[in-house]
Amino acid sequence: MVFETIGVNPLDVKVDVRLTSDEKARLQEDADLAGISMSALVRARYFGRPVIANTDLVTIKELRRLGGLLKLVHVESNGAYSKDTAAVLMELNEAIKAVGANR
Repeated sequence: MVFETIGVNPLDVKVDVRLTSDEKARLQEDADLAGISMSALVRARYFGRPVIANTDLVTIKELRRLGGLLKLVHVESNGAYSKDTAAVLMELNEAIKAVGANR
């Protein structure tokens, strides 16, 4: 039974490993951050290959969240801090563009 091919050799063997629920959740979270499957994560870690987290999406999501909070401050203060919020929103926009350009 061949699952997929990586490089020249097919992945034709399955290994079962027992984990706690917390360990599995941690592996899944790490795999999600890296944008790969849990199997690929375990193979990479075991064989000493680097695992690079795909934090760009997480960073962009957080920057957008902060922008939303700034918009809320602007609306609830009736624009009392409009100069400051506009400047920070411009910086957040530039940061989002910079992170997105690195992908």
